[in-house]
Amino acid sequence: MNTIDIGINEQDRVTIADGLKCLLADSYTLYLQTHNFHWNVTGPQFRELHLMFEEHYNELAIAVDDIAERIRTLDVAAPGTYRAFAEMSNIQEVDGVPPADEMVEILTRGHEQVVKTCREVFEPAQKAGDESTAALVSDRMRVHEKTAWMLRALQ
Repeated sequence: MNTIDIGINEQDRVTIADGLKCLLADSYTLYLQTHNFHWNVTGPQFRELHLMFEEHYNELAIAVDDIAERIRTLDVAAPGTYRAFAEMSNIQEVDGVPPADEMVEILTRGHEQVVKTCREVFEPAQKAGDESTAALVSDRMRVHEKTAWMLRALQ
């Protein structure tokens, strides 16, 4: 087995990876909610929301892969089960199928939560000189802030 030497000490890599695990869990939970709402949305805004949710979950599908691969790059195992995600996620599951306006509110809060989780990962990454993680997290923040803004504009 090879030893990792990317200029970030082991403790910092583990701390950063632990934060990224929470970001992965939040992102995956938001992905599932968005996909669920895409399938089940009804009402006068059906077409607009159905298509918007599809754009969002497709973007999230790529994001979860990027986040998981960054965790692996730091030489830490990435979580990959519903149970692990449920234990780590700051986003609560939704029972049943809420009306379209509630879907928009729930997703808005979800995107805002992902931004907050990103902020928690950003500082330790910056402190450790982990520009790759800082850039990934910064990009994720920008996407989720913009998505939350767009969702709020529908309310």
